[in-house]
Amino acid sequence: MNAPSTREQIVAAADTLFYQRGFEPTSLADIAGAVGIARGNLTYHFKAKDEILTAVIDRRFTHTAAMLAAWEAEGNHPAARILSFIQILIANRAKIMRHGCPVGTLCNELAKLDHAAQSDATRLFTLFADWLERQFIQLGHPDKARELALHLLARSQGVATLATALRDEGFIRQEVALMTAWLDALTPARDKREGTDAHHLPALHG
Repeated sequence: MNAPSTREQIVAAADTLFYQRGFEPTSLADIAGAVGIARGNLTYHFKAKDEILTAVIDRRFTHTAAMLAAWEAEGNHPAARILSFIQILIANRAKIMRHGCPVGTLCNELAKLDHAAQSDATRLFTLFADWLERQFIQLGHPDKARELALHLLARSQGVATLATALRDEGFIRQEVALMTAWLDALTPARDKREGTDAHHLPALHG
């Protein structure tokens, strides 16, 4: 695999700093320092921090789309794929307790700043919502798929926000268990009876 280019290193470093510190508090000098280059080298690739922000949002969109595609490939049942979404709260619990959800925190900050890139950042939420809606349709809830998708997305965001405030891993695990039980109740009994292969249907009552 080829080493990342300087431009790619800049975007990756900015992505981390925007998440950990916030977009506004992060300076071009901070980003250059994180990459280990002179500021002049950074501005050769990006003339302004807003240009880097656009690249960061595009990077997050690409990585999120790839993650969703991987869940599609790995989970042969929509309940398994939705469970993968729920369990990212567990997988990323340390980062969430320290910094919150990377999508939610960026969208909230850009909204407060009335930044022109706010709508671009919101595309990440739309990507998740559209993907979840498709899973709920396949799960057998076409009439309520969008409602269910937004409900789960909102609940996961609420959990991330409170987890940052409370710094309580037990709270995250409790909420993930409740969301898993909610998903279990939405999964048709026929699917649960037939889903004996763990690769096809998850054990929702973990």
